[in-house]
Amino acid sequence: MIVKKIEVSEELAGRVDRVVQKLTELSRSQVKGLFDHDCIFLNGRLCTDLSVIVKAKDHLQARYDMHRRYHERVRPWKDDDFKIIFEDKHLIVVDKSPNVLTVPANPGETNTLVFAISQYFEHKGLNERAQLVHRLDRGASGLLVFGKSREIAAQLQGQFEDRKPEREYMALVQGVVPDEGTFKSYIATTKSLQQYSTDRHEDGQLAITHFRLEKVIKGVSWVRVWLETGRRNQIRVHFAEAGHPILGDPRYRPEEAKHPHWRVKRLALHAAVLGFRHPVTDHALRFESPIPSSMQTFVGGKARVHDPKR
Repeated sequence: MIVKKIEVSEELAGRVDRVVQKLTELSRSQVKGLFDHDCIFLNGRLCTDLSVIVKAKDHLQARYDMHRRYHERVRPWKDDDFKIIFEDKHLIVVDKSPNVLTVPANPGETNTLVFAISQYFEHKGLNERAQLVHRLDRGASGLLVFGKSREIAAQLQGQFEDRKPEREYMALVQGVVPDEGTFKSYIATTKSLQQYSTDRHEDGQLAITHFRLEKVIKGVSWVRVWLETGRRNQIRVHFAEAGHPILGDPRYRPEEAKHPHWRVKRLALHAAVLGFRHPVTDHALRFESPIPSSMQTFVGGKARVHDPKR
């Protein structure tokens, strides 16, 4: 057993793990292992937190066997960008948090869901990257599936192109909408990447959105939405153009999308159900995500339940 001690100088003051690395001259992973195996003491007390800040004149001690390799313990994965709903060796289904980009908007951008999931794969020791199948808008939350290989992603994309997956969303939109309805248009893109509807099929891509009114709250419609197609911003565009923008939408009729009781900085749009066939086993898979607390709170207040029969 070797014991190394140091009184921290002004120059060394900072994160304890970095001081320990300088003290022991061990690798970063081995230093983490020392903390995990109760080898580090700060001012006479066991220290297990690598992020603790040590100050000048603190006393640091490392007790360890120089002939042993101290492996860091495998820690459970935690990422605020997503929750894992289902995973096997072929694909992963996640529940995306709001205000997270699905894919980079600019080259090299890493603050995205694709990057976060790829980091999770690396944490598990997998030599894989998340392969995009479909997207959710930054401000929306809910279910997404990613392939673990390009082949699997391509097969899943084929299902989406054939309109086979089940996709159900919940949304809060301004005003009172009809009991049920369908939006059908061709969605085109401006030079500023704004989406809009057109009747000319040669100018855009076919977009079909079905909806049903569930409840009316404070002049806002709580709607259930189903997609036949999956165009960029499709739900937002269709409802905004009908005069019912989604609450919190900063792009499509943003002034009308404001509501005194919607104070959170996110879209009131949630991908609640996702169903598809497994590309390898051909088993039918169906997943549900609970309604986010911000939307549930809005809906759960004093509300007039809309009865389509009246």
